[in-house]
Amino acid sequence: MKSLAMSAMKKIEIIVEGQHQGFITDLLERAGAGGYSILHNLSGKGTHGAHKGHLMFNDESVLVMVVSAVPPSLVDPILEGLAPFLDRHMGVVFTSDIAVSRMVKPEPED
Repeated sequence: MKSLAMSAMKKIEIIVEGQHQGFITDLLERAGAGGYSILHNLSGKGTHGAHKGHLMFNDESVLVMVVSAVPPSLVDPILEGLAPFLDRHMGVVFTSDIAVSRMVKPEPED
């Protein structure tokens, strides 16, 4: 029988212009994040004004959000890697405490 295992993790949500998506995903992979999800064509309003979530010319012309669940120990290295980027480019980072559940398969019996 399978059971749910809960793990305490941190969720990192990074919103940037689509042209910088590769930088963000590369940073997460180099930091050791096990995976991420990408949401395209975001709409919203922030300190840089309003953004509409439709394709203007290509995927690089819109805002994207990269979401990853990571162990708490990876948050500081990821934020340190993002700091110089955010000094030069538009973007925002949200972090929150979460619990992640995954199906755990029982160990095979010998």
